[in-house]
Amino acid sequence: MGLRQHLAESQGIRNASKHNSSLPVLQLRDESGRLSVCSKLCYAIGGAPYQITGSALGFFLQIYLLDVAQVSEMGLDTFYASIILFVGRAWDAVTDPTVGFLVSRSRWTRCGRMMPWILISTPFAVLTYFLIWYVPSVEQWKVLWYLIFYCLFQSLQTCFHVPYSALTMFISMDQKERDSATAYRMTAEVLGSVVGTAIQGQIVGGAITPCLPGNLEVLDNGNTTLLGSDVNISHISLDETKQAYLIASAVICVIYVLCAAVLFLGVREQEGCGRLKTEPMSFFEGMRMVMGYGPYVKLVMGFLFTSLAFMLLEGNFALFISYTMGFRNDFQNILLVIMLSGTLSIPFWQWFLTRFGKKTAVYIGITWAVPFMILIVCIESSLIVAYVVSVAAGVSVAAAFLLPWSMLPDVVDDFKVKNPDSSGHEAIFYSFYVFFTKFASGISLGISTLSLDFAGYVTRGCSQPDAVNLTLKVLVSAAPVVLIFLGLLIFKTYPIDEERRQGNRKLLQAMRDSNQDSDTESTELGSVV
Repeated sequence: MGLRQHLAESQGIRNASKHNSSLPVLQLRDESGRLSVCSKLCYAIGGAPYQITGSALGFFLQIYLLDVAQVSEMGLDTFYASIILFVGRAWDAVTDPTVGFLVSRSRWTRCGRMMPWILISTPFAVLTYFLIWYVPSVEQWKVLWYLIFYCLFQSLQTCFHVPYSALTMFISMDQKERDSATAYRMTAEVLGSVVGTAIQGQIVGGAITPCLPGNLEVLDNGNTTLLGSDVNISHISLDETKQAYLIASAVICVIYVLCAAVLFLGVREQEGCGRLKTEPMSFFEGMRMVMGYGPYVKLVMGFLFTSLAFMLLEGNFALFISYTMGFRNDFQNILLVIMLSGTLSIPFWQWFLTRFGKKTAVYIGITWAVPFMILIVCIESSLIVAYVVSVAAGVSVAAAFLLPWSMLPDVVDDFKVKNPDSSGHEAIFYSFYVFFTKFASGISLGISTLSLDFAGYVTRGCSQPDAVNLTLKVLVSAAPVVLIFLGLLIFKTYPIDEERRQGNRKLLQAMRDSNQDSDTESTELGSVV
């Protein structure tokens, strides 16, 4: 009975392969058996929507809620904005393990196991993203409007990004090929951040939110207000700024759909990687297994602190450039320089980690930004220095983009070596990493906005109180530096070095060869029977 079942499964796999070959996709491998450049490019392009929307939201949503949407007219704008940002990201973090669990139990289809999630979620994600940047006319519903659509978009984005992230383990069984595909992906994702920053920044930058001049006055309750602030010195109406945000979001939505289409047409999941050989584990079993695995916990915690550092920088940099440094008309160009520098640095870091190892790349790449974070708050405002610091920060941002996703497959391989009978856990590993990262993002955004509220942030003010400027300096310099060093201390205990990584690669290849031999023997025995 077992032999017949095995033969039936083998026949089913061959039939599925025939069906898959009829799909309108590009050839995944070249004649040598390696992933083709075309497939790597199509795979990489699929990661761009997450970063395009992420950079637009990360750099501009806070300032949009505070100065454009004005989610309240009762003087508590920063408080409501912090609630929206924190709850949205916290909800997003909670959905990641859930989606990861559901993805891990998905059945194989003609499109694969991951692709249906990506295809179905895309149109709804695009719609909710556009509505985030729309200002409803009813004042009392603004907070609820942004909270609902921000949470919905984050959930739908999760349905896209978790399967896409796990797809790394399903496009090839070769470690070098996955590393190479990851480098392509990180380049495209950083380029996506450039595109998102450029589209949002340049379109919105042409219609900068009008600020209101006036003298700052501290009230008895500790809040700050403007006196004589009835004049708009920018000569641009608030309605024009709102329209610019809508145009930028529409352009990003079109690019999102195009990238998803390229991913679907150009990438095919490999059945040998994606087929479950055992019964899928339950959600709590998977959570207990991955969270109890030491190398994974150390990797996640290390990147949790370093990611939080760069999220604090990202979320507050536009405000810092606009108010503390006084370059209100140049902030979108400075953000663009950071992303361009990061894009150009990705190939260098890919070469560096191949030559010197991934742990060494972590220490040097992430630490690189520290002196420049300190420099930018210790000198007088200078546009030239701001651009120099932006170029240097982009180099470090590239390392922070590339390394987590390059090292996660190593942990999954290490887990496979230690647990050869376990399968179907790839999406769970990736989803919990995304969970912690997004939860950290929610905390950083919430704390940042609340800190500005306590410091006396003035909505649409042309200038801010000294307490706000000091708070912004802490959020873009002191706090990120401390978090980076905490993350690097954790990385000191991360056990997977180059020697262990290469050893795992050989062991996994031996296991695959053994399984292939077993399958061949079973097939031959079945033909005899």
